[in-house]
Amino acid sequence: MSSMDATVNGGISFWYAQAGLPVPREPLAGDASADVVIVGGGYTGLWTAYYLKKAAPFLRIVVLEQKFCGYGASGRNGGWLYNGVAGRDRYARLHGHEAAVRLQRAMNDTVDEVVRVAGVEGIDAGIHRGGVLEVAYTPAQLVRLKAFHEHEVSYGEVDRELYGARETAERIRVAGAVGATWTPHGARVNPVKLVTGLAAVVEGLGVAVHEWTPVTEIRAKHAVTPYGTVRAPYVLRCTEGFTASLKGQRRTWLPMNSSMIVTEPLTAGQWEAIGWEGRETLGDMAHAYMYAQRTADDRIALGGRGVPLRMA
Repeated sequence: MSSMDATVNGGISFWYAQAGLPVPREPLAGDASADVVIVGGGYTGLWTAYYLKKAAPFLRIVVLEQKFCGYGASGRNGGWLYNGVAGRDRYARLHGHEAAVRLQRAMNDTVDEVVRVAGVEGIDAGIHRGGVLEVAYTPAQLVRLKAFHEHEVSYGEVDRELYGARETAERIRVAGAVGATWTPHGARVNPVKLVTGLAAVVEGLGVAVHEWTPVTEIRAKHAVTPYGTVRAPYVLRCTEGFTASLKGQRRTWLPMNSSMIVTEPLTAGQWEAIGWEGRETLGDMAHAYMYAQRTADDRIALGGRGVPLRMA
């Protein structure tokens, strides 16, 4: 990353370094009432507000965000729109395999739905439907890859494909790659453009969005902030990684993080050598996960566990 593009500590993310920080919305002005109050202005809270308002336009909905919409993981992630389901095997044990298959199909459809809504609402989020490609480059990784592929197929992902070394190289030339699995249910996205666009859409629908309004406590029908309390029959906690900072929730949620690095825009010659014309989001079968994308301006954005990120 060049000095011009560098994101210093506190600069939020590479995506915000490109787009600039949003103009702040007003904090809560005092005690208020609503039909629904949503705590958290990331993807979880904003998508919830969007679908509630679409389903019942008469609802008075208030979103309370401690910093600004997309300040957390929604504005500093790898830009994968993906159909993966955490805890799916446990869900299958509790509710049956067919229920888990239906869950997986719903997640597949979610990728299509995000793309659809972005188009309908005019959100230009740099979305490219290239699917998700996960590669193996050691014998052990190839064993895991094949097992992973068969496991996904067993949950109804019949359009998933398995590639050998030659087919993998036709998509992307990862040094030493011996195989890959690909699903069409994924897309590259600029996460900041998506979250800021979604915030503007829900506000345009009539949802009250208050930023710089930290919620210090959630109790029955109340969301308490330093500026006042919002009372509503329904208070929805959509705080994800920030849940542990709420009163009484310290052990409810374990926040984790990962780090990213981003290259300068690559030249046409470099891309010819790499391939990656399909712009799939890219992962691998290493035990320490990795996620990457080819950005809209032809950089490689690459991330994984560890602070600072260490790449072999």
